[in-house]
Amino acid sequence: MESGAKEEGKVLGYNSKNVKKVALLSTLAALLDDPILADVPKKPSLSDVDTLINLELGSAMCISIFKLDGTFFDVAVMNSATVKDLKLAIKKKVIELEQSKMGHRHISWRHVWANFCLAYHNEKLLDDGAALQDFGVRNNSQVHFLPYVASKGSGRHSKRRKHRFFHGLNKHS
Repeated sequence: MESGAKEEGKVLGYNSKNVKKVALLSTLAALLDDPILADVPKKPSLSDVDTLINLELGSAMCISIFKLDGTFFDVAVMNSATVKDLKLAIKKKVIELEQSKMGHRHISWRHVWANFCLAYHNEKLLDDGAALQDFGVRNNSQVHFLPYVASKGSGRHSKRRKHRFFHGLNKHS
C-alpha cells in the first residue's frame, strides 16, 4: 500500500511542478505585456533582468546607439562596462530587433566590426578592453557608428598570403 502512495505522490508532484511552471510562464507573459516593462526583452535572460534592475538602481547606464541611416536604439550596460561589453549588448539588441521584424537573419559581426566602429564625441572606441567611462560615456550618452578603415600599419587587413598547398603537386617527376 505504501508503494501505491509513493507512486501517487510522484504523479501529484510532477503535476504540481507543471502547474507551477505554467502559472509562472503565464504571469511572466502578463508582466511583459505591461507597458511599464516595455524595455524588457520578450525572452529575457538573467543578465538582461539584472542589468535592467541595476539601471533602475543607478549602477547601469542606458546608451543610445545611432546607426548610419539616422535611426537609433537604446542598450543598457553596467557602469563598469568595456567597449566589448557595449558591442555584445549592441549585437544582442540588433539580433532581437531583426528577429522581431523579419524572423531569423544572419549578420556577420566580424564584417560589421571590420568595416565600422563606434564613436563617442568623434573619438573612436577601438580598444575593446577600455572602460566606457574612460571615454566619458555616461547614462543617456549617444554613441554613433562610423565607417572604419584600418591602417596598414596596424597589422590588420594585410595582404592575403597565397596558399601553396598545391604547389608541390605540379612538379614533374
